[in-house]
Amino acid sequence: MTTTIYGIKACDTMKKARDWLDGHGVAYGFHDYKAVGIDRARLEGWSRAVGWETLLNRSGTTFRKLPDADKQGLDEAKAIALMLAQPSMIKRPVLDLGDRLLVGFKPDQYQRAMGK
Repeated sequence: MTTTIYGIKACDTMKKARDWLDGHGVAYGFHDYKAVGIDRARLEGWSRAVGWETLLNRSGTTFRKLPDADKQGLDEAKAIALMLAQPSMIKRPVLDLGDRLLVGFKPDQYQRAMGK
């Protein structure tokens, strides 16, 4: 099983998550979706697994700067379109453990998921 962490390299929360993984000896791949993008199929799969509301980072600057019209009437299709257009709107990190996803970084959640 391959563990992959998705996010943006310069994000402070990403740094904390990577430091935690490194400190606990967890091998993982890193996918920088700001640099290499993210595909619709993956976002749709994540949305089915955890819900688009969990994936969409409404507290981030990118989302807050959107025109009000873009924030109105949000549904899964509109949220996915926004995240595809601007991947920094995806909550970070998304940790793909192969059999489940963890969204956001909470050390106790990582500990429970990996038994470390």
